[in-house]
Amino acid sequence: MTSRQPGTGRRDFLRAALSLTAGAVLLPPGTGRAAKPDESTQLRARRLAWAGVQLQLGKDTLFLDPLQDPAVWGPALKDPLVPLEAGDGGRFVLVTHRHPDHFDRMAVRQVLGDTGTLVCSPDTAVVAASAGFRVRTAPLYEPLLLNDFTVTAVPAADGYGDQQVSWVVSGGGRRIIHCGDTLWHGAWWHIGRQLGPFDAAFLPINGARFGWRKPVSDVPGVLTPEQAVAAAAVMEARLLVPIHYGVTSSDDYREVPDAEAQLLAAAKKRKVNVELARPGEWLTWKPRP
Repeated sequence: MTSRQPGTGRRDFLRAALSLTAGAVLLPPGTGRAAKPDESTQLRARRLAWAGVQLQLGKDTLFLDPLQDPAVWGPALKDPLVPLEAGDGGRFVLVTHRHPDHFDRMAVRQVLGDTGTLVCSPDTAVVAASAGFRVRTAPLYEPLLLNDFTVTAVPAADGYGDQQVSWVVSGGGRRIIHCGDTLWHGAWWHIGRQLGPFDAAFLPINGARFGWRKPVSDVPGVLTPEQAVAAAAVMEARLLVPIHYGVTSSDDYREVPDAEAQLLAAAKKRKVNVELARPGEWLTWKPRP
């Protein structure tokens, strides 16, 4: 297996582009503005159901993998489906991949209305455009400006082998990464060194094992709690927010038991900060060192 190591020039370009909206993260001590920033310009983050996250920056709203269709999981999903409320400004949706629990067309249509934009990988864009969505494609490691948000698709690994990306989003002096339902992969170090550190990493933790793909591997197709902690540590995330867990296990879909307890135990050992945000709750940002 060969690895792709982007060059220094590309790294500098990416960091410069991200600094357009995350300058407070990248500026050396003492060079920032002395005045307290207007709260209306600060990034706010809210956890939604399953793997969904909402980001609010001024009047603009950005959703990652929003879920609204009750038929996707049915009664197996314990999370309440959080109403999707957008501001009066720009509306954007980022999806990590095209599986229905991450690309929920009902939720995307509700959020975007007639003017919003769906951003996704080129593979998912084919499906999205055929469904009538206004689409922008995002090649890996190429930042896109969405009003005051900067978004960058980075590598992920899908449990079925389908195309999947994770998303780095910057704005209002904060930077987060959202990782869909990726499994463990070798790009964590590249992502962290080029685009980190992150104020929050939204990471799946249910370590799901699938039974409907034959022959059955019995190997987790999603990050386990311990792997999520390791990913957060490698990327130097200041806060780990677990997502993508909490469905009733069945013969064909089995989560690791007591995922939250396993996560907290692993995080304590590695001194990783965790916030167990419930669906509908806004994040409490950890102060920077």
